[in-house]
Amino acid sequence: MAILAWSQRTAVGWHYIAPGKPMQNGFVESFNGRLRDELLNEVLFSTLGDARRQIQAWQLDYNLHRPHSALGNIPPAEFAMKTALEQTAA
Repeated sequence: MAILAWSQRTAVGWHYIAPGKPMQNGFVESFNGRLRDELLNEVLFSTLGDARRQIQAWQLDYNLHRPHSALGNIPPAEFAMKTALEQTAA
C-alpha cells in the first residue's frame, strides 16, 4: 500500500505487469537482475550513505565505461554523444 500511496502523492502512473508475464517489461527485468547480481548480492552496505556511494559508483561504471551489446558494444554515454552528433550533422 505504501507504493500506491506514494504513486498517488507524486502523480506517478502505476501499471501492473500481468502475473507470469515479466517479459512485458523485459528491459527493466534485465537491468534489475544485473544490478542484483553485480552489486546487491556482492556488497554489504554499512550505512545509507555507504549504499548511496557504492550504488552511484556502480551506476557511473554502468553508464560511462561498460559496453552494452544493444548499443553496438559501446557505453551508453558514448552512444548518446555519438547519436547527438549524428543528429546535429543531419
